[in-house]
Amino acid sequence: MADLRQNLSLKQKQELALKPKMLQSLKMLALPILELETYIKQELENNPLLELREEKEEEDIEEASFEPEKPESGASLDDPESAEEHSETLSEARELTEILDQWNEYHQGYEGWHVEPDSEQGESLIRFEENGKETFLQQLYPLNLPENEVDFASELIDSCNTHGYLPPNYDIFRTGRLYGLKAKRVRELHQIILKLSPQGISARNISECLLAQLTDSQLENRVLVGLCTDQFENLIHRRYQKIASHFGVSEDYVLSMKEQVAKLDPKPGLRILASQTAYVFPDITIKMIDGKYEVIINDHITPNIIISSRYRKMINRGSFDKDTLQFVRDRINSAKFLIKSIYMRTRTLERVALSIINHQKEFFYTGSGVMQPLTYAVIAQDLSVSESTISRVVKHKFAETPYGIYALKDFFSSTAGRDDNYENISRQRVKSQIVSMVEQEDKKHPLSDQELVEHLKTDGLNISRRIVAKYRYELGILNSRLRRQ
Repeated sequence: MADLRQNLSLKQKQELALKPKMLQSLKMLALPILELETYIKQELENNPLLELREEKEEEDIEEASFEPEKPESGASLDDPESAEEHSETLSEARELTEILDQWNEYHQGYEGWHVEPDSEQGESLIRFEENGKETFLQQLYPLNLPENEVDFASELIDSCNTHGYLPPNYDIFRTGRLYGLKAKRVRELHQIILKLSPQGISARNISECLLAQLTDSQLENRVLVGLCTDQFENLIHRRYQKIASHFGVSEDYVLSMKEQVAKLDPKPGLRILASQTAYVFPDITIKMIDGKYEVIINDHITPNIIISSRYRKMINRGSFDKDTLQFVRDRINSAKFLIKSIYMRTRTLERVALSIINHQKEFFYTGSGVMQPLTYAVIAQDLSVSESTISRVVKHKFAETPYGIYALKDFFSSTAGRDDNYENISRQRVKSQIVSMVEQEDKKHPLSDQELVEHLKTDGLNISRRIVAKYRYELGILNSRLRRQ
């Protein structure tokens, strides 16, 4: 008979438990300015104590204050405990009023911002198109393929329609010969491309697209493979009994296999090849003022907030029970935390931007377009905060600089290689050099990636050919064969 025993043991465990308020503060830190505006308005809806300031109410609001009044009805302030709680509530309400007044006064300089939609406000919205092809092709870089093989892959992707398919009768072997590839290698490369994410891009037909998305175990299932190939026509016309008879299986089994086919994407190209237009609003503006760069936080679209006149009167009169009083005090504390969190976001964003400017002096003060290697850890150490804080601050945020609009993350760069003095060089510096060399090259005899490597080495930059090819693709520069005029 088994020996059943009960043991009691103590185990010490360390955990980082974030309180709801801390989570709210971290969330606000990561929000871009347009999303922050939406978030603040949502918070106002959840907190009846607060409301937006209306221009016609400004004079009345300025005269309003928190002074105790004799209650018309409800709780008696003769009770010492009630009187003390009422006094504390008035004190907290006055503190919140001061915080809100400072907040609104800070934004008074931006009152002219709220203009008609067709005015200059639209100029601050930056339109850009995301290039999904470049991101898709970046998956090939770890494979360290020769230049002609990468060019072949790029040619296939460029030839695909928006659904991700090659044109009818497209001859991949003929294209492969143009890049010096044998038929066997063409097939291998095509299979590699088909398996990149999203799977199925560059397929020549629906069956090839669906098969590329099946796992190795699914490919061993003859019914599932058949549904994607010779039985596909019967599948889309719901001829399940005919399919079951063909494979000698039950109709229920065919239906179960049909569910797996339904999870496949017949148009994977829509996820990368369709033009995706987005708009960004710069969170900060970096301007040169009196020979020194200043950071201006573009938070003037955030609304002016005041305490509701209804709740102001209730607090003055103290005409509510203890539960209502506790609710009011909770809402006051919530409002104070909201404003303080916005202020901390603003202050942290400003400090990070100033630190970036300090570490990227060559970019900002010389206008060379060259950035030095910079990591989150460097800025985090500079400001005595965690790397995760820096990550949240720069995420999805943009800066308007004298040299154009930049994502804040663009100012951070890993090391691309080393120069002749064995010092780290940034990828932006290498990219800048590549652009310069391509612009000045002989168009009849454009520079190959290896020649770019040699030229960079002459300039004291030791970069591998694979890195040069990768940066060239990221810059949207064609290979030497396609650049030839």
